[in-house]
Amino acid sequence: MVSRPNYLGGLGFGFKWDMGWMHDALGYFCHDPIHRKYHHHALTFRGLYALNEDFVLPLSHDEVAQGKGSLLGKMAGDEWRKLANLRLLYASMYALTVEKLLFMGAEFGQRAEWNHDASLEWHLLEEPPHQGVMKAITQLNRVYREQPALSELDTDPAGFEWIDANDSEASMLTFLRRGRGDSCVLVVLDFTPIVREAYQVGVDRLGTWREILNTDAREFGGSGVGNFGAVDAVPVPWHGRPVSLRLTVPPLAALFLEALPRPQTRSEEGQGPTDEAAGETGADMGVRVDEPGAIPLTGGRGMEPA
Repeated sequence: MVSRPNYLGGLGFGFKWDMGWMHDALGYFCHDPIHRKYHHHALTFRGLYALNEDFVLPLSHDEVAQGKGSLLGKMAGDEWRKLANLRLLYASMYALTVEKLLFMGAEFGQRAEWNHDASLEWHLLEEPPHQGVMKAITQLNRVYREQPALSELDTDPAGFEWIDANDSEASMLTFLRRGRGDSCVLVVLDFTPIVREAYQVGVDRLGTWREILNTDAREFGGSGVGNFGAVDAVPVPWHGRPVSLRLTVPPLAALFLEALPRPQTRSEEGQGPTDEAAGETGADMGVRVDEPGAIPLTGGRGMEPA
């Protein structure tokens, strides 16, 4: 055990790079989305060993040098899909447990592989698509810092909970990250360029769930598909859970949603009804499908018949 103390038979290091995750994730993103359903296990295999060590998820210099190309260059598809895939890769890394490592230049989507004899391609930040990648990383860092559920229980089995790890046909993953108390973030990942409308996801809480991250937002260079900033849970059991959300899931994108505190009832607070708080809706989260990489599809996996 690399990351266990010497007195417990380990090597005494604080962390161990999860090279298996890096290999599996990058290999998966190289595949065209139409073939990804046959490689779904590459996304879920880490669950078998995630708690064996104190890992770091690395997107390191090892994978962007010595003829391996850049991270952006590894992504499948045309220009729009490569950038969408890159933002999705970063979001999926941030959503998983343990620490993260991102090598310089990756934060704005450098096109050339790293060269120790040259500077980074800073001029790319003059181009909107690369500005969008940088903004996405900025927002991911903000959400990671503000949401305890994304880090508080990294090495505790209670910190990660699958909702559906087996939707290989749609190349979708859904899971919960939990912190102490009621801290909870729902993560929905769509690894195809298909817009999933009315995609049913089981959750444990009624009330409003607010979008805190959508990597398909226009400010990041996406197509702007989303849930207008929030969605209300409905009393329809799904995935073995008492209630569910019907989401519009954007193409090649990640959604992070947090459950808003439930308003007190009159009996709970001992006085008149409370005013409903007007949550942020996000002007850029409307459902629009007008980008070349977005393919509309009505009906997500597991939908109930009308």
